[in-house]
Amino acid sequence: MEAIRPVARTLLRDRAYQAIRDAIVAGEIEPGAVVRDAEFAELLGLSRAPVREAFSRLVDEGLLESKPQSYTRVTAVVASDVRDAAAVVGAMHELVARTAVPRLFAADVEMMRSANERFAAAVRTGDVDAALVADDALHDVLVRVSGNRAAAATVARYTPLIRRLERRRFGEGGNCRSAGLHERLIAACAAGDTDEAVRVTAEIWRGLAALADEPDAEPDADRDAGRSAEPEEEPVTKPVTASGEGSGPEPAEGAGGAASARPPTHESTHESTHESTHESTHESTREPTHQPAPEPGDAPVRRADH
Repeated sequence: MEAIRPVARTLLRDRAYQAIRDAIVAGEIEPGAVVRDAEFAELLGLSRAPVREAFSRLVDEGLLESKPQSYTRVTAVVASDVRDAAAVVGAMHELVARTAVPRLFAADVEMMRSANERFAAAVRTGDVDAALVADDALHDVLVRVSGNRAAAATVARYTPLIRRLERRRFGEGGNCRSAGLHERLIAACAAGDTDEAVRVTAEIWRGLAALADEPDAEPDADRDAGRSAEPEEEPVTKPVTASGEGSGPEPAEGAGGAASARPPTHESTHESTHESTHESTHESTREPTHQPAPEPGDAPVRRADH
């Protein structure tokens, strides 16, 4: 049985990564939720090792955050993160559009049209999953034809950060203005107009970046405050670690202890007032690696009329 071979360990890692990533993007695992390798290993029917590797990759990509020996949890949807990801992904799509348009065949353009039809139909019916799949299929035609693996890998890495917010907007009944822009992009590709295709691509991704400026994405200040507050500093919600330690932090001296019970002297009152004033013054001044799809048909098809 030469055809029956053990499944490579890297494939298990990739499967775990894709399953967990998709669940996070879909909102099945909500922001702030703590994830544990043992639980996901059982759910996925895998050992803990590939799940840990998947966690590590998702931390690197910004969908999870982790504190060693304490917790791993889903990150919040942060406005600045979405804007940064959209800027990078948009730049990659502009790059591949410039490279791909002169290489497109008529069948490639037809694949884009078909994907946009599915996208528009999904938007009309409110099918979020189908809309995002169709959107990916449309743009992936240009990524594939460009042959730029570095761009494909970058797009695959950062698009999920944007998709989380897109999915939320769809779920809230928000309008998607991309169907019309897709039509303009397809028309430019069919005409072989590279400059117009790049301009429309830039407009599409500017619109996606603008989603981060709408209400609901976590503001940057809230994000920073939330990340600085570690779970173990809140005894009620602190996750129990493997060692079983779950006690809250010791009260600071002067916060309900013996030191705070002493009546304040004139000097201590003056120093306290001076420090408080100084601190308040100081604080106020602070401010997928893309896998190329097979060419349609067994034989090359004619190029689109340029």
